[in-house]
Amino acid sequence: MRTFPHLKQAALAAAVAASLAFSAGASAKTFHWSYQGDATSMDPMALNETFTLGFQGNIYETLAGYDGNLKLTPLLAESWENPEPTKWVFKLRKGVKFHDGSPFTADDVIFSWKRSLTPGSDMKGYGAKASDIKKVDDYTIEVTTPTPNPILPREWVFLYIMSKSWSEKNKTTEATNVKGDNQGNYANLNANGTGPFMLASRQPDVKTVLKRYDGYWNKNIKTNVDEVIFQPITQEATRVAALISGEMDLVQPVPVQDWKRLEDAKGVKPLTAPEARAIFIGMDQDRDELLFSDVKGKNPFKDPKVREAVVLAVDTKAINEKIMRGAAKPLGSLIATAINGYDDSFGAPYKPDPERAKKLLAEAGYPKGFTVTMDCPNDRYVNDEKVCQAVAGMLARVGIKINLLAQTKSKYFGKILLQAGNQTSMYMLGWTPSSTDAHNTLLNLTSCRNAKTAAGQFNLGGYCNKKVDELTDKIGVETDQTKRNAMIKEAFGIVRSDFGYLPLHQQPMSWGVKDNIKVIQRADDVLDLRDVVLP
Repeated sequence: MRTFPHLKQAALAAAVAASLAFSAGASAKTFHWSYQGDATSMDPMALNETFTLGFQGNIYETLAGYDGNLKLTPLLAESWENPEPTKWVFKLRKGVKFHDGSPFTADDVIFSWKRSLTPGSDMKGYGAKASDIKKVDDYTIEVTTPTPNPILPREWVFLYIMSKSWSEKNKTTEATNVKGDNQGNYANLNANGTGPFMLASRQPDVKTVLKRYDGYWNKNIKTNVDEVIFQPITQEATRVAALISGEMDLVQPVPVQDWKRLEDAKGVKPLTAPEARAIFIGMDQDRDELLFSDVKGKNPFKDPKVREAVVLAVDTKAINEKIMRGAAKPLGSLIATAINGYDDSFGAPYKPDPERAKKLLAEAGYPKGFTVTMDCPNDRYVNDEKVCQAVAGMLARVGIKINLLAQTKSKYFGKILLQAGNQTSMYMLGWTPSSTDAHNTLLNLTSCRNAKTAAGQFNLGGYCNKKVDELTDKIGVETDQTKRNAMIKEAFGIVRSDFGYLPLHQQPMSWGVKDNIKVIQRADDVLDLRDVVLP
């Protein structure tokens, strides 16, 4: 493994600085936390993935964020207004300091916005929400948007603010590329935010230690945690056993089949609720020939009959009952029920029909089916690999043979994302719109891909319908909620009739926690350490 001595020195310096701020002694409270995979990077612009961003949100902050009920709340911005359709003015919080002691000002916001648009960034879609940001004074910025945007503060809840001076000093003015081209980027293993916790040490895939930042501006947060020790545990049984044994205070996720085990065990409990995340399968319908298939010279997924066959071959109800133990909600759309704009008219699951699927494949010229590779993570979503195996089995029954490639999420995202070369023919993905609004999903997942505007940035299969794009543009600027929801319904109805994706389900949140610990389970599956209270 290649090493970077300067990173080790910086990590040591951060650990020493953190230890000075840390109240050592018998009263110190340490929180032990585990997830099925690691946060992919400490760079807040490296990967637009909920767990990674959620983890970083304890170190870095945004202008506005969510409370435990996903209600928008001021963070680095004290207030904001929308005086003109394409103009937002943010009043920034005074007296905030980064973990290195430098003051937070408007320059840091402008720098962070520009950094989000650099080549390696996976947050370009967020940055593209603004066409310009002007500094009025050190604590006031004026944001110009390319089109009217009535929900900009909500759209930016994961656009973290970095220190301009720290980034320049450490030569990390461009984002880390998760493909691996610049893993030596200083921000990949180091951090300097304004949040309640500071990075003390980082061993990727092994252990990350956070220490309480005594200089945090908000003295009213609930947590009494002084130190956080985060350790990824990939094996489900090992992760659950670590909770029951007392080694861990909280683990994510718990296999749904182990809920009763936690209910019966002393001192622990499962913490469950519906998540605002839709899980689905995407298909490459853009390339003229699939990268990973036995079909040569053409792309079966360009034919809507083949896509319909894929959708009709899969019984989402059976997957829910057998794999998810009835805890998920089968879906026919790319948004979950908790997302603004959801409607059963396009969100209800498809009725499976394997016999019709076979006929459709024959009509499309594939009477014997075909073979294709499907990419899946094995440590990102609840029972992700098991769900992919079930989908593969159902598709095999209609003649579509799946070569399943299930990998750890760092390798998985490094393979399928557009910025990583988009090396996939069929893939699983989950999506929680950060704005909790359907427009975010339409813009990112169903818009025709456009590198200049960042539209379709996560439309990895290349689905494209100009009518959906027209509606998405209108939805983005419409302030009348009734008209807006009618257009959302129309747009998703088109995606559904095009069989642009294979929707699977709204997954459940599934945590395990010691029963004497207070924690808030946000519907976006983010653990905010501000709300963790130890006994």
